[in-house]
Amino acid sequence: MAQKKPELETGTTTASATGASAPAPMEDDVPVMQKILDNPFLLLFLGVVMPTVFYIIWGVMEIVTIPIAK
Repeated sequence: MAQKKPELETGTTTASATGASAPAPMEDDVPVMQKILDNPFLLLFLGVVMPTVFYIIWGVMEIVTIPIAK
């Protein structure tokens, strides 16, 4: 009869060979950048808004630098 290996719960500690306990890795711990890059609607929003804001700022700077006619 095979023995079942006890499953570790999230947030529990595991004992290492030295006897010190270290926190088990969290399965739900997804990096923030991965969450951003996995969201296609956020990428679409950023892809439309960022160039729009950039070109508006660039256009305003160009208009401001036009010399005033005399």
